[in-house]
Formats: sequence, structure tokens, C-alpha cells
Amino acid sequence: MHRRNLFKLGAAGLATAGLAPAISATSKQAVLGDRENDKWLHLGTGKSTLPNRHKQVDYDVVVLGGGAAGICAAVAAARKGSKVVLVQDRPVLGGNASSEMRVHLNGVNRLKTGLAERETGIIEEILLHNRFENPQESFPVWDHVLYDFVMREPNIELMLNTQGIEAIMDGDKIRQVRCWQLTTETEYLLGGKIFIDCSGDGLVAATAGAEYRTGREGKKEFNETFAPDEPDGWQMGASLLMSAKDMGKPIPYRAPSWAIPFDEKNAHKRRKFHAYHEGIWWIEVGSDDDIIADQEINRHKLMGYLHGVWDYIKNSGRFPESETLALDWVGSLPSRRESRRFIGDYIHSERDLTTYKHFPDAVAFGGWGIDEHNPGAMENIHMAPTIFHAHFDEVYQIPFRSLYSKDVPNLMFAGRNVSQTHIALASSRIMATCALMGQAVGTAATMCIEKNATPRQIAQQHINQLQEQLLRDDVFIPKRPANDTKDLVKKAASIFASTTHSGNAELLNNGWSRDIDGKIHHWQSVGLPADVQVEWQDTVKLSQIEIKCDTNVKRNIMMRKDSKNDENFNNTVPEEMVKSISLQARVKGKWQTIETIKENRTRLIKFNFDSIKTTAVRIRVDETYGDPRVKLFEIRAYS
Repeated sequence: MHRRNLFKLGAAGLATAGLAPAISATSKQAVLGDRENDKWLHLGTGKSTLPNRHKQVDYDVVVLGGGAAGICAAVAAARKGSKVVLVQDRPVLGGNASSEMRVHLNGVNRLKTGLAERETGIIEEILLHNRFENPQESFPVWDHVLYDFVMREPNIELMLNTQGIEAIMDGDKIRQVRCWQLTTETEYLLGGKIFIDCSGDGLVAATAGAEYRTGREGKKEFNETFAPDEPDGWQMGASLLMSAKDMGKPIPYRAPSWAIPFDEKNAHKRRKFHAYHEGIWWIEVGSDDDIIADQEINRHKLMGYLHGVWDYIKNSGRFPESETLALDWVGSLPSRRESRRFIGDYIHSERDLTTYKHFPDAVAFGGWGIDEHNPGAMENIHMAPTIFHAHFDEVYQIPFRSLYSKDVPNLMFAGRNVSQTHIALASSRIMATCALMGQAVGTAATMCIEKNATPRQIAQQHINQLQEQLLRDDVFIPKRPANDTKDLVKKAASIFASTTHSGNAELLNNGWSRDIDGKIHHWQSVGLPADVQVEWQDTVKLSQIEIKCDTNVKRNIMMRKDSKNDENFNNTVPEEMVKSISLQARVKGKWQTIETIKENRTRLIKFNFDSIKTTAVRIRVDETYGDPRVKLFEIRAYS
């Protein structure tokens, strides 16, 4: 059997092919935590016993993978009331952005306008949390910021150092996921109603029998301009990064025995060394076959290539400024770009991006250029390391139908393993884009449980409700304004402000939560303090007010190694964001202060209070994080 054909086989297929033992999911041999021969004498009790290394736990939602997509999926489902377990096979969260790999958590960093169109919702909450808790921009501290962000959610159980290795099926649905926790030598069987595979490689989804593909589609299948003429097995490579620091004195360097010398003579001219002390992204290795099976081979190669490049920098004489530099951190875990892509009810492809196709079931967006890395990477060093096939004038939509399995009714995906072509992946693989997918499927998971529905049924029957919930939770969906019929501001008689510098207070009710496509959708004050007032003709009953303030989504706030602070990147808390805000309500003709927030930390500001009857509310902003004016985009009210 050709190695590539293995991609088409699940566990049952492998057994049939004679490549793996056909073991029943409930057979004694399949119990990884079986310790029947464990001769444990516990000296504290004087007894011989057996350690418990096999546990079964049930949840509503099981999320596999603790990168940006998995975190956002887990948090979204948990906040909607689901009991969630988040399974991560590493000791830290963050995936490619963690301290183990240190890739920038990019999103729609820059369109052709030169400005960002940044992602909001949960991923922005995370990045803002990091700006408050990690101003020193330390990657190890970033790991703990992510840990804090997840652990503070009461409905999430976090399992680190744990890998999901097999789906246990009940017919065509997943009943449990078999997991192995390395640090405790324990096998877990995690039951759930909805399973979300955000692991990138998608091992559990593959063992569930969900169809997937690897490699590059040919031009004809999806009429893709940038695809090769014929399909092949190439997948973009994994990168290994490093960083260096200036020691203030000459530091010699001698390459290890397994270093692979840098082939300067044949290297493409676009293999540049700009800011090499912060890592070189093009030190990568791809595959035209089973990139997962080749991981350890490629890891060793990448370590060799990395040291070969550093040896060239230090000892070739071409970089005299490197004399005082020493390696400060060297990655050992490659950050992968591509492997399995699972098939949903729709396969997202190149022309969906380049023609800005409108999807009735859009739930997320992207806009990073179509950035296809040279598949052979360091082993095709004569080629350019990457080709940006296209850049975008505006963001494109991502449909919900690409985020669940067409084969397994209770299985969804978020991240690079979703239903898309290789060329579409070259853009949408960016982590903040994957995070938006994660929030969408996490929100949908709780809807599935509440309605006893499959993801496909959500797509067919309840997509408007899903979209409205995402919009309420501050996810931007291109070309899709919010129109929540439960929002009582929709019934307001008037909305007005104390002062107006730009925009109009009435725009706070128009369904758009950012300035987009050249149109203004905000109100901005002349100075501070400033008020916005919402009036109703008749008394309304309220218990929630929600406000979306400005965090300047045209500027990026992710942590970078170079700590950029310019027109496109902000290395502090956005000065535009509201800091001090209060809510007043007119009750029986008298104004009452309902709540004051002195140190707001989010774009989506929520006031939750005991139900009141009122004819008006007043929102007063006293301070931002530095801007002398305040800008708001939306006000909502709920009973």
C-alpha cells in the first residue's frame, strides 16, 4: 500500500489493511491504564495495591487542542452554560503562539489599505488581558496569561499534557474520546454530546471516520488560479524559531555535530536575514507525503538547519554585527502549518476569498494574504520561501458549513484543519482567524445541546440565531449587521449625546460594531466626561446593558518579539478603550446610579443588575486609557 493512501483510512481501515491490530474499544488490551502487573507496595499503609490509572468523565462539550482556536471554542461554549473539557497535549496553552514555539498571533494585520481589520470577541479579550498582565511581553508569562484566561471560567475543566488518541463511536456519532495523560500515566475516557477538534492534526477526528484530505488540489477541481496544474501531496512545512541577545562582548559559536550547513550558493535571494536575532521564519521543512509520520525526522532536520543558519550568521563574516550575539532561546518543537483538512458540507476555496463571496451562514472572517510557503522549504532552498499570491482590499467571509464534519454528526472543527483547499488554507491558517472559527463552533456547540440538534441542523435551521449571538458577543461578520429582536434599544424613542465630535449617537443602534467599508458607525465625544442617553416612550424592564467601545481595530495588539509601536502595531493597552464608565437609570422620574466600572478591560462592556423599570438610561464615560475623547459603536439593552 502506498503511504499516502493511509490518509484515507481510519482505525478500522488500518486494521483491515493489516497495519494495526483490530482491537475493540472495550477490550482488555485497549485499556491503556491497565496496571494489573503493577507491584506497588505503599510503605505508608503497608499494603500492596493497584494505582487507579483509568477514569471516565462525562461533559457536554469536549474540545481537543489548546491553541487559539481551542481556547476560544472552550470559553465560548462554557460561557453559554455548557460543561466543557479542554484537552491540550502540551504543558502550556497557546499552540504555535506559546513559549514553546513563539509564533506571532497574527490576524488580519494589514489589508491593501495599509491598516488592520482586527478580530474582536474572545480573541481580543485574550490579547487585551495580555496587555494588562504582561507589559514586559514575555512568552513564558504569556503562557500563564492564557492559563489564567481559561482557568477563570468555572465551566471549563482543563487537562494539560493530555492527548486525544481515539474516538469511541456509537454508530456514526462520537460517544467518547480516549485520551492519555502523560504526567499521570492515566487513560481518560471523556464522554460528550458535542466534540470539537481544534488540534490541528485532527487525530481524533480521523479515528472517528471523518473524511479528510492532504496535499494540494489541482487547478480544475475548484477553478483555483494559484493551485498547481495537477494535484499533489505537498503540504506547507513546519518552522523552528530561535532568538539571540547582545552579550556586550564577542561570543564565539561552534555548530553542533548534526548541524546542516546553510547552502548560500543556491539560496534564493528572498531568503533574507532581516532581524535574524528574533528568529527566521523560513527555516522550515514540508512534505509531499505523510507530514505527521515524518514529524520527528523533520524536527531533527529543522534543528540541524537552524544551527546551520546560525553558524552562517556568526562565522561567515557577512554579519559582523553578530559578533556579540549569543543564542538566547532555541525552539525544539516545530510550529506546523498544514496537515489534515477535514471535509464539511462546504469546502472553502480560493475564489471564495478573492471574490469576497457572500455566505448566508458566514460566522467568521479572514484577510491575511494568500501566503503559500514553498512546500519543500529548506530542501528546496533555491526557491523563494513564500509566495503571496494575493492581498485583499477587504475581509472575506468563512461559512459555518466548513466548520463541521459531513460524516460525523456531532463533530466540529476550528483552525487549520477545517474544510478548505490548500490555497484557502494559505490565508485562513493565521491564528486569530482560527480563533474566530473557534468562538463560532463553541457558541454553536451549546446551541446544539440546547436544541438537541446537530451542527448541520444549526446551519440549516438556526443559523440566524447563531449569527445574532456571535454579533452580540462582539464577533464581527462582514456584510452582516446585527438585528437582535430582543434588544430593547431597537424600541427606543431617541438616542442622543452630551457632545458630538464625529458620527452620531443614533448610529449606536444601527447594527454595526465598527467603522467598515469607508462608512462611519460610531459616536465620538468632543471631550471627557461625556454622556449618551437612551429614551423610551413607555416604561421598559431592564437587567442588562451592553456597550461596545473603541479599541482601534485598525491597529494590531498581539505580542511581538520586536515590540512594535507604530501605525499598525500597539504594544500597550489601546488608548482609545474606555477605562471608567458608569450607568444611570431614570426610575420613577429620578436618576439612579446603577453601577460604576473604574478599570474596564474589554471592548464589550457589560452591566448586569437586578431588574428595574425605567424610561431612560444614561451612560457616562469619565476616562479612557489616554484618548481625550471617547468613541462608542453600540449600545444594547435586555430585560
